[in-house]
Amino acid sequence: MTSTAKYIFVTGGVTSSLGKGIIAASLAKLLQAQGYRVTIQKLDPYINVDPGTLNPYEHGECYVTEDGAETDLDLGHYERFLNVPTSQANNVTTGRIYQSVIQKERRGEFLGKTVQVVPHITDEIKERIQILGKSGDYDIIITEIGGTVGDIESLPYVEAVRQLRWDLGEDNGIVIHLTLVPYLAAAGELKTKPTQHSVKTLMESGVQADVLVCRTEHDLPSDIRRKLALFCNVREEAVIQSIDASTIYDVPNLMLKEGLDKVVLKKLGLASTTPDISKWNEFLTRLKNPKTEITIGLIGKYVELQDSYKSILEAFIHAGAANEVKVNVESVHSEYINKDNVDIKLGHLDGILVAPGFGERGIEGKIDAVQYVRENNVPYFGICLGMQMAVIEFSRNVLGLKDADSTEMNPNTTNPVIDLMEDQKTITDKGGTMRLGAWDCDLKLGSIVRDIYKSEHISERHRHRYEFNGKYKQAIEDAGMKATGLNPETGLVEIVEIPTHPWFVGVQYHPEYKSTVANPHPLFVGFVKAALNHKKKTSSARMAQK
Repeated sequence: MTSTAKYIFVTGGVTSSLGKGIIAASLAKLLQAQGYRVTIQKLDPYINVDPGTLNPYEHGECYVTEDGAETDLDLGHYERFLNVPTSQANNVTTGRIYQSVIQKERRGEFLGKTVQVVPHITDEIKERIQILGKSGDYDIIITEIGGTVGDIESLPYVEAVRQLRWDLGEDNGIVIHLTLVPYLAAAGELKTKPTQHSVKTLMESGVQADVLVCRTEHDLPSDIRRKLALFCNVREEAVIQSIDASTIYDVPNLMLKEGLDKVVLKKLGLASTTPDISKWNEFLTRLKNPKTEITIGLIGKYVELQDSYKSILEAFIHAGAANEVKVNVESVHSEYINKDNVDIKLGHLDGILVAPGFGERGIEGKIDAVQYVRENNVPYFGICLGMQMAVIEFSRNVLGLKDADSTEMNPNTTNPVIDLMEDQKTITDKGGTMRLGAWDCDLKLGSIVRDIYKSEHISERHRHRYEFNGKYKQAIEDAGMKATGLNPETGLVEIVEIPTHPWFVGVQYHPEYKSTVANPHPLFVGFVKAALNHKKKTSSARMAQK
């Protein structure tokens, strides 16, 4: 099948972390708001097959799609902005490219030819780029190339872009180059040289940028824009400034003001209209004009890097706007919580979320935190490992099973209330072998979650290996913790809650992956509302004491 879609390639220069993902998502939002069917894909130059085995400190959180692909966190931005699910086809890594080419070579598909970077690796990249375009589901494919031009690992991707532009024709594929225009305070001026060198490096690989998006702390005056246009061989209207914003959700409006969508559509030979982003701006109004604020404690062990819990932090922004509340998230390292200081660490918080994670580091601190909020009626939300910690704490301190544990942390526990599924026990490979992607869940009538979702059946995304051990389900329920969400096929426990507590919910899945600007996740919305109610109640109690 030939591709009928148009392609936009987003490259970056000078330094990484300039925000290619946000620019790509913002442009996609503006094009979507004009009626175009748009999707975004990310090409990652690292040799890992996917980020599933990476420590979050290396690459931020691992985002999971509906079809179970472990992907780059930028796909989360794509979904949050566009409200359209992504898939395995939206994230490609060098590891996956080489794995595919080597498997083809082993099968003899290259007819004895010498396998080389050009054409075999570049052909594989081109094929992956065009999978979405050939599906017939999209009018425009935006492809973000990770890393920085000039990096050794990025060269095959840039070469693939050069070939694709030649294959597709000049009206069917354009290149946006994101670069930095730094401000030197000592000289009091903006410097264009890094951008000039970055464009030159791109041109050395045979690729001419069609649009420059310039990250800057200060407005670009017209003379700087003219200079960049002249020296970088682009039209002046194609020099777009991307000034620092107070929130990433401002960027679509900033790009609209700069005319990025018009420039891109003109170069692709497509009609341009005024984007309808009124719903987006309604969200922004609520976000920027909260009526009150709350503080939520995010308890985890990767809290030094905000990107480790990116989807959770963004879900709180969506849920806060829905409740017209500013949600202040206070990171609390679980390794530094114990029974002696838990009141000092958590006593001032309006709600507690225990975050996902792997391994035994910081586990006891999380259990102490769960006990504190359970006994003090503080709203609690446990996600994945956070649910498992709630089950362990309850089993130890209410059910009386003092050595209750997960076999992930203690393989020799006599009360494995959290354990491996039988089909996981023979697996030795780490990558891509967990329970991944969308799984169904039935919600029990009369439960908190049934009331929140307003539905009997839901589907949520998973990323875990260990499960609630069904052998303990009856005893735990008899003691007061209820399993209110079950997988209809396997009977596995997906949700636990304590009905006698104001708001105590643990979920085995990752609801944060499905929260978007257009559809804030109901569990986060409900948790924020519960935290706000808790704040009002405790404030009233303090006033009464005075």
